[in-house]
Amino acid sequence: MAEESATSGATSDATSDAASDVTSGATSRGWMFLLLAIGTEVTASLSLKGALEHPALYAVVLVGYLGAFIALALVLREGMPLGVAYGVWGASGVALTAIMSLVLFGEPLTAPMIIGIVLVIAGVLCVELGSPAQPASGVGPESGVGLESGVPGGQLDGAIGTTAQDGER
Repeated sequence: MAEESATSGATSDATSDAASDVTSGATSRGWMFLLLAIGTEVTASLSLKGALEHPALYAVVLVGYLGAFIALALVLREGMPLGVAYGVWGASGVALTAIMSLVLFGEPLTAPMIIGIVLVIAGVLCVELGSPAQPASGVGPESGVGLESGVPGGQLDGAIGTTAQDGER
């Protein structure tokens, strides 16, 4: 009986370690994608200002915003809560765009603006620190929810709104 407990405990520990690895991997990847989303969004915003004099930069604007939204979607797929992801993305984007606008375009950064940026960042930190730890996103092979459609076990069948279950493909 003690041997059963030891075996059961070892299995439980191994399962816990595997879940921890998956969650921490998802979190690390999520933060990596979030940094990418922030960088592409700030680049697009700064390029928008530059495109007023150099219209070719509108291509950078388009690619940058598209890339930012794709990266943000990947952040959410990794399991980061929307409030945290969007808050960090927005606050970082505002702060970095204001600082880089000063550096690149000589735009003013006044005391009230700095206070506002600090308050926004403080608010995002409150959301981040108050957010409960999240397991993996609940989307993907381990959850039974199809990545293609978001429908349990299903994939889009070609017609809008219809799915094919595993045995019906």
